[in-house]
Amino acid sequence: MNKLNYLRLLKTVFLILFFLMSILAFPQKREIPNETLVSIYPDGYLFSYFKGNGEDGLHFAYSEDGYKWNALKNDTSFLTPEVGKDKLMRDPCIIKGGDGLYHMVWTVSWTDKGIGYASSQDLIHWSKQEFIPVMAHEEKARNTWAPEITYDDKSKTYMIYWASTIDGKFPETKSDDEKGYNHRIYYTTTKDFKKFAKTKLLYEPGFNVIDASIVKQDEGYVMYLKDETRNPVQKNLKTAFSKKLTGPYSKASKPITGNYWAEGPTALEIDNNWIVYFDKYTMKKYGAVKETANGWEDISEQVSFPAGTRHGTVIKVSAGEIADLKKE
Repeated sequence: MNKLNYLRLLKTVFLILFFLMSILAFPQKREIPNETLVSIYPDGYLFSYFKGNGEDGLHFAYSEDGYKWNALKNDTSFLTPEVGKDKLMRDPCIIKGGDGLYHMVWTVSWTDKGIGYASSQDLIHWSKQEFIPVMAHEEKARNTWAPEITYDDKSKTYMIYWASTIDGKFPETKSDDEKGYNHRIYYTTTKDFKKFAKTKLLYEPGFNVIDASIVKQDEGYVMYLKDETRNPVQKNLKTAFSKKLTGPYSKASKPITGNYWAEGPTALEIDNNWIVYFDKYTMKKYGAVKETANGWEDISEQVSFPAGTRHGTVIKVSAGEIADLKKE
């Protein structure tokens, strides 16, 4: 090696050493891009829920395993309710539609004849909130509670469904113990959330029923529901089945939850097992049951949720989406 090449090599080595020493001496905080985060962290799960009476709006928690749930944004609201008589955001249900958008519906009031609706591309920025008057045609409708959405990918149609009491209907199961509430599950369908089909009765199980949540399993659909009967006391979760999203659904099963009051079911398949999360509302905490070959196993002691979590919905999301939500 001649003297000139030797000096060039020496200069290169010196510059490299100087660069490394400057990094060590003056470290800079650099954000890791979401593309890198996706490769580092696995996809996870997102739980949308409300707190209190739903006055402050939409809350989120995330989980990597479906058991331990952590509040996002210090458990403050991601979206403040703006529509309905009482401007509440109770029972938020979010799904990802065939159009790639996230669609959300929620309970806006204890006595309104409609529900709230908004959509989002990223779960952070939401469209203008809308009020959908799904029970406005029923003069004696008392309420519209706990709406949910299920998407039928074959027909490219969304079914929105909820619980309502219509005074004078189904008198054989009316109970004064429940302030005269006698709910049944009603539904409408839409392809674009602009035009909606005429509201119809979806499920009449022969008892006061609320909080239906429907998921596709195998070649059919499973409805998780709450038996709201108070005398004799039920207040538990059951299942019903149908080959079609719009029914008819089978007779309700035996309870899948234990000797406690449960409501607001939401189901998720994890490692080939279905888990149903629910609000143990009188105990002020969340619980869960897992479907096994021998029936439903109560795994409430294995799950943890942020304090004050109320009736919500769980969905699967990407690592990148969780990373973005963590920045809020």
